[in-house]
Amino acid sequence: MKTRLLTSLAIVLTIALLFVLKIYVSPYFFDFFFAIVSAVAAFECSKILSRAGLYNNIIVSMIFPALILTGNILGYYFKLGFEYIVLINVILVLVGAIFAFIIDIFRKKAVNNEIKIREIKNTTNAKFVFKRSIHTMISLTYPSFLFMMMSLINHIDEINFGSVANYNSKLSIIVLLFAFIIPMLTDSFAMLTGMLIGGKKLAPNISPKKTVSGAIGGTLWCTLLSACIYLILASIDYFSASINAIEIWKLLIIVFIGSIIAQAGDLFESFLKRKAGVKDSGKALPGHGGMLDRIDSYIFVAPYLLIAFVILLI
Repeated sequence: MKTRLLTSLAIVLTIALLFVLKIYVSPYFFDFFFAIVSAVAAFECSKILSRAGLYNNIIVSMIFPALILTGNILGYYFKLGFEYIVLINVILVLVGAIFAFIIDIFRKKAVNNEIKIREIKNTTNAKFVFKRSIHTMISLTYPSFLFMMMSLINHIDEINFGSVANYNSKLSIIVLLFAFIIPMLTDSFAMLTGMLIGGKKLAPNISPKKTVSGAIGGTLWCTLLSACIYLILASIDYFSASINAIEIWKLLIIVFIGSIIAQAGDLFESFLKRKAGVKDSGKALPGHGGMLDRIDSYIFVAPYLLIAFVILLI
């Protein structure tokens, strides 16, 4: 427990430092942070998928976050619209899968050896290479493509929306703050509520420790505390004009749904680990397991929040 708390403290301090750097120096510190986190999580996810029988190209999976980061930065530099930057990311997913396919085409001997070592029956070299490229596309989408939506949130002020000016260039800070807060509060209070109340299991075949009471408590507490955070931000001169441009009831609806989605992301990763027969995705974060274990909720929350606030802006 002590190790877990120390790691959690280090994570919170790192994120706090990145917010300071974003406000006073540059938002790109966050982008590189997201890319590094995504690369570690991609490595872990690639191994989990392979253990579950979805063999993929681990090298392409790890390099992919850097490609998305490069594409996004170019999009911000040339002031492309939201839809064009997302389109670039989608194209990169397809390019990554095609690249993995081409690599394996020229590794015929190595691929045949892999088929023998893994004792895969009723397949040919061509079929295995094709399936492997499809599985690589899955590993590129989850977690990298989805998690790197955090980078778009980090630059939402720079993406071409007509009403962004109403938020005085503080919108990205507010949305990014809630992108971190929603999974953190939901996870913490779901665990505490579940420990105190207990009761019926939420998904015993996927995650035996999660309870229905914990899931409900996590969402309710997250929504309530988010309202408090909204009021605190509204009382601070630096944020007041920007946060007041967002009606509180709209924000709380977004938070409420986001909390449910965060728990769905957690369950999805637990499902993958169950299929692969592993307890943790890795050992990158002492007391927490792997990087994927820590960001599983953010992978689904990031694209949801981005879409939710884009709709809000439009």
